[in-house]
Amino acid sequence: MVTKNKDKNISKQIKSSTKLAQFLEKNALHKKDFAQMVGVTLSYVYNLIDDTIPFSTRSATLERIAVVMDIKPEEFPEYRIPQEPILIDDTVEFLKKKQNDLGFSTVQFLKAFPRKKRIEIVDILRGALPVPTDWNELKLIANVLQIPNKELYPYWEKRMKDVLRTSGVNLRENQELIDKMFACSEKYLMSKND
Repeated sequence: MVTKNKDKNISKQIKSSTKLAQFLEKNALHKKDFAQMVGVTLSYVYNLIDDTIPFSTRSATLERIAVVMDIKPEEFPEYRIPQEPILIDDTVEFLKKKQNDLGFSTVQFLKAFPRKKRIEIVDILRGALPVPTDWNELKLIANVLQIPNKELYPYWEKRMKDVLRTSGVNLRENQELIDKMFACSEKYLMSKND
């Protein structure tokens, strides 16, 4: 009985390892770039592909791998749905739609960013990090997706209002102040070049 379970686990491991190897080959993606995108070492990627170690069972790692591969993490038999919910907000859905409209694969999208920024983008796409509140950080993502300021602004404003609300600001009681603050922000940001 133990041997049967061990064989079953080995076949799962081979399936995931093979899937990863085929993806890297098909996309001509260097293992080093892939490792940086998912936040693991290069030797770890080699070990996964060579079946030297079992395929990851860490939810975060599998989710990052799945985001880069443009698949659902559930496609890996090793994946276990995490206990805490992952929330993909409207802005992430908007960014993914823009990415799709441009015909960018996730790998193409990620390669547009500096290497050290890629894992952060992966974590935003998988819902583990919030969309940046810093306009310049959000604009960096929007520039890659060719999103003009006028289209991006409502998502930034909504995100900023969420931050204010969660930090204890009563938006209703401060409606006039909030409206003026965001009217000034919008006027300033719309005057900046796209």
